[in-house]
Amino acid sequence: MKIVGRKKEKRILEGILQSKRPEFLAVYGRRRVGKTFLIREFFNDHFAFSFSGTAKGGMEAQLAYFNIAMKKYGAPPCEAKNWIEAFELLEQLLERTKAREGGRRIVFIDELPWLDTPRSGFLSALDHFWNTWGAKQRDFLLVICGSASSWIIRKVLRDKGGLHGRVTRRMRLMPFTLAECAEFFLENGIDYDLRAIADSAMVFGGIPYYLNMFARGASVPQNVDALCFGENAPLREEFDELYTSLFKHSDKHRRVVRALASKRKGLARDEIIRHTGIPSGGGLTDLLEELEESGFIRSYVDFSGREGLYLYQLVDAFSLFYLTFMDRRKRADAHFWSNFRGGGAHGAWLGYSFELLCLLHEGQIKERLGILGVSTEVSSWRGEGGKHQIDLVIDRADGVIDLCEMKYTQEPYALDKAYAEKLAARREAFIAQTKTRKAVHQVMVAAAGLKQNAYSHAVQFEVRLEDLFR
Repeated sequence: MKIVGRKKEKRILEGILQSKRPEFLAVYGRRRVGKTFLIREFFNDHFAFSFSGTAKGGMEAQLAYFNIAMKKYGAPPCEAKNWIEAFELLEQLLERTKAREGGRRIVFIDELPWLDTPRSGFLSALDHFWNTWGAKQRDFLLVICGSASSWIIRKVLRDKGGLHGRVTRRMRLMPFTLAECAEFFLENGIDYDLRAIADSAMVFGGIPYYLNMFARGASVPQNVDALCFGENAPLREEFDELYTSLFKHSDKHRRVVRALASKRKGLARDEIIRHTGIPSGGGLTDLLEELEESGFIRSYVDFSGREGLYLYQLVDAFSLFYLTFMDRRKRADAHFWSNFRGGGAHGAWLGYSFELLCLLHEGQIKERLGILGVSTEVSSWRGEGGKHQIDLVIDRADGVIDLCEMKYTQEPYALDKAYAEKLAARREAFIAQTKTRKAVHQVMVAAAGLKQNAYSHAVQFEVRLEDLFR
């Protein structure tokens, strides 16, 4: 199957193949984002050895699967009783393995965090294997992969022991951009226009696993109904399964996600404590880091940098959609989404989800503004007293600050007098409260563009939906 998109990642992998040194690649990212598929397809399954950890398996079960994998790759009948023996046997297998002409001996260990069971000694054995053998083989490539991104970061990338600084390359795989979603649908024979693709991304967040379930010939609402609301819908239990599979104490993670879903602009740390009942010293820092590194939330600072305005915001589209529409609907309804669209609740969700979509495509917005080569800092801003808020502020090194407003409408957005005055008042408040001396421009990110009228001059630049597909 063809690898869709992933141009940057493929360049990294090509560079690794051309490298003349031993390489240790760590791949991480949200579950269902396509990490295993990318590695297996890019290397065409040409591995000297490949093995995957299994969820909720103890050390004996993990070693049993390891021994089975060794036999598949031609190892003699000898079973490892612990991880030290396992990596010794792997080393012996690799010594007998010849790399392809000009190629590499590649070992792929998938779902690595599941292998690190209590008192198993897995990490110390991996450390010893790499440092005493792998790091000395110029043609050797070790690829480790896992959906528990925070585990990969804490236990491998930030390790203070034998693995410290050993990873030579790292790759955080993100959900598909809108352009990649469009390419994916085209590759799978699904003919959607740009708005339909955006609608799908606002529900499923550009996660390849979900998009791969779409039926040809069915509209986006029909596919949402079939996957989320119909009888035996495959994603009815996905929310709980998603978090349970990633985090040991997933009930706390879900409590935080639910709290953030109820306050969509984000919550400060003390607000999260009040909403969830999780004490400040109850591992909250690690929990928030785990959610952020796994791609479910983002943290950001207020433009003014005022103390206490470091906020956390839910950015995983499917989690938001589930908690908004699926969570309390226990009965199947094969046509719920098709019939629900267009109501007030749908409109409120649509507006906010489009804002998130824009935040996740800030690079495309900057490209449309012609400032990709300009150094920028991206943030949000809350005015004093909570009267004004701007979700996307682009602070540019060329002496300009862009205040971005997002609107998702079917027709070109028409500014009226009241809204033009609101934008002007918000801009004035921003300048007064931040005391900036830079030029401040209004940018409208409008799906269908901005209708030119007597008030459209209040906006200096417009960005359309098609610009997000760059």
